[in-house]
Amino acid sequence: MEEIVVESLLRGNREAQIDAAIELSNLSRKQRQKVAERDIITPLISMLQSQDSITTEVSLSALLSLAFGSERNKVKIVKAGAVQMLLEILQTESKMVIVELAIAFLLILSSCNRNKIKIASTRLIQLLVGLIGVDRLTVQAKLDGIATLHNLSTLQQIVPLIVASGAPYALLQVINSCDKSSELAEKAASLLENIVHHSPESISSIGGAIEVLVEAIEEGSAQCKEHAVGILLGVCSFDRETNRGMILREGVMPGLLQVSVDGTRRGKEMARELLLLLRDCSGYVIKDKQSKIEIVEQIMREIDQEGERIPGTMLKLVEEMISKLST
Repeated sequence: MEEIVVESLLRGNREAQIDAAIELSNLSRKQRQKVAERDIITPLISMLQSQDSITTEVSLSALLSLAFGSERNKVKIVKAGAVQMLLEILQTESKMVIVELAIAFLLILSSCNRNKIKIASTRLIQLLVGLIGVDRLTVQAKLDGIATLHNLSTLQQIVPLIVASGAPYALLQVINSCDKSSELAEKAASLLENIVHHSPESISSIGGAIEVLVEAIEEGSAQCKEHAVGILLGVCSFDRETNRGMILREGVMPGLLQVSVDGTRRGKEMARELLLLLRDCSGYVIKDKQSKIEIVEQIMREIDQEGERIPGTMLKLVEEMISKLST
């Protein structure tokens, strides 16, 4: 069967190539690896240029199956010109099933470090940023697009390109418009935290950004809350004088105290660190459990001194927080 697939792709007419591409996707991983050594990637890339949507779809599926689980094939496919073909597909294709398949294929290719610079050197980042906000795109395709950007963002030199493409604003829009406890919100917040880690100034000038993140802390899943706290921590650490007041004005304290009590382990640590930045306690150094309690008490004393009234529910959270810090 492998021989028939190879011969059809290399020397067959378009109908035979389509049948071979379909059959290739059905081969075992070991069989696919064998046929990939026979220069079949080139004709499959050529098929992506077809104006026929069926040809494009089956060739995308076949290439995706070759790339899956094989770093060598991922590199070969990119060297054969797949990135430019994917760029053209995402720019011109109107059939959403093909667009979504192309995004999934790009996700697989972007997981290989050797491909990241090549992908980032095109307009693909801009296209992906635009697509994650398209209503017609399925949630899975949006997740794939965000995951692709996340793969690329692991190279520090690519982060400025992601920021310049408008990704921080687009991700905030995703978080704002979807269920805060959904996987989509988690992945969008995770990528945004990664961006802010490298470029903390990237969201400071976006109107409504702090409000969206505070809502995520209040309404999100445990992971979403963790990432939202991490983003605010990055923003506040970068420019405390400017951003401290903005964060406090959005009413972050109840949600932040809640995360410090029952968030993830990382979420708790970052929430407590952010609490110190938001209050005037920067001179304190946390050395042990007792000093943590003293700092929390100092935080609440300063809230009183600044004239902020503490609702009973917030006091209860503080009590829980101090209790858990003591254990």
